[in-house]
Formats: sequence, structure tokens, C-alpha cells
Amino acid sequence: MIAPPAWTFPRTPCMVAPIKSPDGKAHPPVTQLTLAKPDDLDRLTRLVSDFHAEHGIDQDAETRRAALAPLLDGSPHGAAYLIGPGRAPIGYIIVSFGWSVEFGGMDGVVDELYIRPAVRGRGIGSEVLMSLPKALAGAGLKALHLEVKTEDERAHRFYRKLRFHPREGHTLMTRKI
Repeated sequence: MIAPPAWTFPRTPCMVAPIKSPDGKAHPPVTQLTLAKPDDLDRLTRLVSDFHAEHGIDQDAETRRAALAPLLDGSPHGAAYLIGPGRAPIGYIIVSFGWSVEFGGMDGVVDELYIRPAVRGRGIGSEVLMSLPKALAGAGLKALHLEVKTEDERAHRFYRKLRFHPREGHTLMTRKI
């Protein structure tokens, strides 16, 4: 059996790249992304719990912690990044990794992206979704996918602005096991 590759991600905080405003000027980044580590489990669990409550996802605390722990321990199947200061994050993004022959290698799926309601609308999500794919491309990522509710036109416009596009003729289908 061949072991999955040991993908490595930066363990030190990094600033996301500058984003360009509609006038074409680059603005300095303000958002810090830190790969979550085992000591971050409680902070991340609280944020995930808030996201799940907001979106009506029914999951008990034990199951949630068990799903997050491997990511923080360095699982090659995904990564969790804290958004903002590591000790007081304002959000998180979780990316799961897979392999795609069609895209020519490793691909990723944004499993969850959460920004605390009090700081939404400030461009933080845009910064994260513009910079993280570039950083992951350096680790070999060929494509990044995400799921959007069909009726959420605002989200569709937001993701299109960030160069995510629907795949014509494709629908995500899921079988829970």
C-alpha cells in the first residue's frame, strides 16, 4: 500500500497577499492565516460550533472535536487555518484534499469558511480566498472547489468575483456512509 504524500503547509503565521480594489490599487493585507495546531482545538471548536449553529448543522461536540483533531495533528487529508490573531481568531477555513485526474493532481474543497458576524463585510473572506489558493498552489494544489447554495445569488456573485465558477453540466451529489 502506498502511503499518502506528506503535504506540508507553513506552520508560522503568514499574511495574505494584497488585494486590488476596483480602482486597481493594491491594498496591504490585514488578515493573518495560521495553520491550526493541536493547541488550537478549543478555539477552533468554538468557531465551528458557531458556524454550525448559524447554518443549522446538527452535530454533537464530541463528533465535532473528533472530526477536527486529525486536521490539527497534520492529517494529509485536510488543513484548518485560523483567520486573524492566533489567540483570538475571527474565523477559520477548512480545506479537504483529494486527487483529480481531470485537474492533473491534488485538488481541494473548501469544506467550511466562517467569519464572525461582527467583522463580516470588511473584505476578510475575499483576502483569504484570493491568497490561500496561491499558497496551496505552492504545495501542488491544482484546483480548489467550493459548494454554494443554488438560490444564494449573493454568494454566487461573491465567489465569481474571486474567480470561482460553476462547472457547467455538473451537480455535486453526496452519499452519506
